[in-house]
Amino acid sequence: MTSTSNAALLIALLLIPLVGAVVVALLRGNDKVAKQTALGFSLVELGVAVASWLAYDPGGARLQQGFSVDWIPAFGVHLSFGVDGIALVMVAVIALLVPIVIGAGWADKLPADRTAGGFWSLILLQQALTIGVFAATDVFLFYVLFEVMLIPMYFLIGSFGGARRQYAAVKFFLYSFLGGLIMLASAIGAYSMASDELGQGTFDWATLVQVVSDAPLSNQIWIFLGFFLAFAVKAPLVPLHTWLPDAAAEAPIGVTVILVAILDKVGTFGFLRYLLPMTPDASVELAPLVLVMGVAGVLYGALLAAGQRDMKRFIAYVSIAHFGFIALGIFAFTAQAEVGAVTYMVNHSISTGMLILVIGMVVARGGSSLIADYGGLAKVTPALAGVFLVAGLASLSLPGTNSFISEFLVLIGAFGPEPVFTILATVGMILAALYVLWLYQRVFHGPLRGDALLNVAGGPGTAVAPAVAARKAVVDLTGREKLVLAPLLVLVIGLGFYPAPVLDVVGPSVEATLQSVGVTDGGN
Repeated sequence: MTSTSNAALLIALLLIPLVGAVVVALLRGNDKVAKQTALGFSLVELGVAVASWLAYDPGGARLQQGFSVDWIPAFGVHLSFGVDGIALVMVAVIALLVPIVIGAGWADKLPADRTAGGFWSLILLQQALTIGVFAATDVFLFYVLFEVMLIPMYFLIGSFGGARRQYAAVKFFLYSFLGGLIMLASAIGAYSMASDELGQGTFDWATLVQVVSDAPLSNQIWIFLGFFLAFAVKAPLVPLHTWLPDAAAEAPIGVTVILVAILDKVGTFGFLRYLLPMTPDASVELAPLVLVMGVAGVLYGALLAAGQRDMKRFIAYVSIAHFGFIALGIFAFTAQAEVGAVTYMVNHSISTGMLILVIGMVVARGGSSLIADYGGLAKVTPALAGVFLVAGLASLSLPGTNSFISEFLVLIGAFGPEPVFTILATVGMILAALYVLWLYQRVFHGPLRGDALLNVAGGPGTAVAPAVAARKAVVDLTGREKLVLAPLLVLVIGLGFYPAPVLDVVGPSVEATLQSVGVTDGGN
């Protein structure tokens, strides 16, 4: 086994949720203890993530806190892990969101034949596998974890979701699994290149970067396409996005947070970790294709979000638009745009995770995710309305919120090399203001109305005067809900005014990524 300093921190980050998943699974007969145990493990994980962040040296080696253990020596496969600044911020985000998700779902009712132990053990397993994906530095190991992490999410959607949960779970699994198989073909191609070049095959990331990046353009394109299709499905980019609205709509709220705020980032992370360093010439050659898909997603997601009747599907289309911005930032190949893209990954996780949780709190009160079933909710839940508005404004990147600096850097960095795509993406910003404020106005403003909030004499659909309708018992944010939302609210405002902690960590890793495609700081 080989390791670097502080490897124990990364080992702990991988093992704590994994051990927690096993322990919680054994507590399936006691829901309360299972939830308490899951929360305890997640808080310990958060503490280790903070220590890992503090131990990371932005000016040090590209990969830090790493370790490697032989796995399949005959094929040059290792259990190798390490983090750069980009991986570190994503590990920190998932470490933050899991205890928040557990707290938010504390009082949720599970299906009659399901237990809290089963549910929360799957959440912790999902956390462990996702951290493994971000930290893997062996390409074959990355592929294995990329596929295996689909399993807990499949069961979280298929066993604990809504009425069409089985359809949504199978669609999610098949899209990502097939994309992963195509990626495996490219990984094997890269392995063969290393074997021809070095006399011995390897899946080591750093070695493959050196070998494949020197290959002819035609070879790089084939490697690029295999990895890109897998990552574009996961991101998701239009037209490979169709699994997300179904999965987001049917998954429990906490699972939707993990899915949209974390798992989808594996795709954009893959662009940065694998496509740009391993296939730099192909990345530049095929960038127009990615930019078309990204900007199409910005506009398409915005238009579809504005037309949604379901709040959970709304958030899926909003995220599709946001991922288009991230793709624009990555494939504009400037330092500003790419830093903006990486910070967008972080800030989208925070602001969209917060918006999903608030939507879940609305749904928990009204029993419906349909927008038409609500109106005037701010009259009875002013605190909930206020937090919803902040989350919505962060989602549309209002100055002073965390997402603004990310979107600003993407647009200012991308405009020079890609003015047409940038202008089109800016239209998406205008649409974002429309669809977010439209949703807020429909749900929270106006007279109290909607089947989710009123008991109407004569049954649903009966035309009666408002005075005849009795308001259902709807409470404002509870103490637990305020505690859950407080860290996200602090980050939305704090990073809006002082984004340096994230920028300082990701900056050097972004510069190293750009250097691999022949771009120096400031442009190409």
